[in-house]
Amino acid sequence: MRAIVTGGGSGGHIYPALAIAEKIKEREPGSEILYIGSDLGIEKDVVPQKGYRFEMVDARWFIKKPVEIVKTAVTTLRGSNQALKLMKEFKPDAVIGTGGFVCVPVIHAAKRYGAPSFIHEQNAFPGVANRFLERYVEKVLLGFEDAASYFKHPEKIVLTGNPVRKQFFEADRKASREKLGIKDGEFAVFCFAGSQGADMFNDMMLEVIKRFSGDSRIVILFGCGVYHYKEFNEALEKENFTYENNVHVYEYIDEMQTYLAASDIVISRAGALSLSEITATGSASLLIPSPNVTGNHQFYNAKALAEGGGAILIEEKDITPEKTIELLEELMDSPERLEEIRKASKAMSPVNASDKIVDEVFGIVKDNGKR
Repeated sequence: MRAIVTGGGSGGHIYPALAIAEKIKEREPGSEILYIGSDLGIEKDVVPQKGYRFEMVDARWFIKKPVEIVKTAVTTLRGSNQALKLMKEFKPDAVIGTGGFVCVPVIHAAKRYGAPSFIHEQNAFPGVANRFLERYVEKVLLGFEDAASYFKHPEKIVLTGNPVRKQFFEADRKASREKLGIKDGEFAVFCFAGSQGADMFNDMMLEVIKRFSGDSRIVILFGCGVYHYKEFNEALEKENFTYENNVHVYEYIDEMQTYLAASDIVISRAGALSLSEITATGSASLLIPSPNVTGNHQFYNAKALAEGGGAILIEEKDITPEKTIELLEELMDSPERLEEIRKASKAMSPVNASDKIVDEVFGIVKDNGKR
């Protein structure tokens, strides 16, 4: 199999693409993968570290203003021509997109080249790029069944779940805690707000860290995001506060599976990828959905997990640093409750999503007589 995968912007698009690439290589070890991204997101930093060939094409966001639409159209056509040139050299059997605006020129180029293409939508409310690209692809692969109603071609829809890299399923709690230096009996709290971070999480975790810094019962691990790391440390300096060695603040978390598996409680947004990775590691979580997303899809993602017993859901309008601190203190004294949440979380993990996606890709490629 010679496959192009594309997805860009945030980890929510990039890591599903990497999970699909990983599964293709697992299915056929001799497969060749080309990842096409842009310089608009973190893929240019993340993907090369994973050992895949990486190329960039021009892409641009979509804004409903006449001048902006023209700019986007010009940039997209230029990116499509760049992607087409890459395809003529690479000769892909299939092209798979996982969202983000870089998918538009790449999937458009796949149509021009003649390779079967696919899009995967992680959320219950589809993004603009994936809804636009439906017309060009063989199959629309969904993480949530609710997303189906937003697409116009039901015959293309396949419910697969959200793909997660195998290391999340294989992550061992004891080994992960040892790797991070978390001792037996220490209560580990891991908070992350996604690859870019969020102001609300910075404000909340500042108070949490001030409350628990130096407390030998607890370890705080906070991934505040590349855009908020400097800002968070400046806030600490402004208050003349230096945290103790039971607190660790990170700009970016690379081995996410290690931190999730090691934690007693995870504090997170409720993006589709985050929930899939949390459940794959069987982690208990406090979910605070972002209210600033299309269709309020994070709330519905979190609601499904919480109603199944696999998470605690608190909306952003209801959360305060004091409430978070109170909940953490309660959970430290409730190991049985945490174990029940962990079991329910694991039971809701997307075990076969990557296999289902690759089955669809291989099936279409085979039917087209390409292999």
